[in-house]
Amino acid sequence: MKKTVSVIVALCLALSVFAQERVRGTMKFQGFEREYYVYAPDSLDAARPLVFVLHGHGGHGDNYFPEFLETAKKHGFVICTPQGLVEPAPKSKPAWNVGYPFQEGWKVDDCAFILALAKKLCKEYKLDSRNVVFSGMSNGGEMCYLMAHRYPQKFCAIISLAGLNMEWIYREMRPSAPVPFMEVHGTADMTSKWNGDPENKDGWGKYIAVPAAVGRMVDNNCCTHEICDTLPVIRNMVIRHQYVGGTDGKDVALYEIIGGKHSKGEKDLDLGEEMWNFFSRYLSY
Repeated sequence: MKKTVSVIVALCLALSVFAQERVRGTMKFQGFEREYYVYAPDSLDAARPLVFVLHGHGGHGDNYFPEFLETAKKHGFVICTPQGLVEPAPKSKPAWNVGYPFQEGWKVDDCAFILALAKKLCKEYKLDSRNVVFSGMSNGGEMCYLMAHRYPQKFCAIISLAGLNMEWIYREMRPSAPVPFMEVHGTADMTSKWNGDPENKDGWGKYIAVPAAVGRMVDNNCCTHEICDTLPVIRNMVIRHQYVGGTDGKDVALYEIIGGKHSKGEKDLDLGEEMWNFFSRYLSY
């Protein structure tokens, strides 16, 4: 019994220390009080990147993606995990506004919020605004495609984890500039389906197949050829497709997790390091 109590106490202390590593912040934006959490290393300089990581539908920014926090500590960059607002009924869950059918009429502009928050944090932490990275998982991944089409010039790289490109984005917009883009996606993902959902059978709205979504970014960046290899197997096989020769060296990568389900992919590859290896190539020092 004493041993069990000791383990519980130790776990609570560890969680308490972990929670203190991220600072909660708020900002007024478009009539809402927006919430976010920031981890910053003790030693900072202007070249340190600011990396946004957006949670999925129904998720929370507090202590989100703890594995990536270890990557931030190792390489010394700032992480911001913002909190999505609660969307209207019937879902009524914390979310990002990417134009799902059930979000119709929701006036929240999450793209504008992220841009305003990036400006605020760069000023507050004295960071170079050229070194801002945008990433997100699932619903946050949809935000990655939306940002890549609307504001590609605002980010040095964009990384989508199990995200998808809504058909309305694909048909109505073209990215105005090339941007380095990375997608990590499982072929057996039944939430954000590898082959898309052209008939909106699942109610999230029509969205295109993952290869087509990534192909849009490859075409936009004018990548010239593909380098394909496999990563060391941890759980599922991961095929890495690297589309290189892009405009100004802005390349695209697709990590295809064979048989992978709906997840960030952290159990199939050293995700934090792969993300760092990708976006660090585009930092301004």
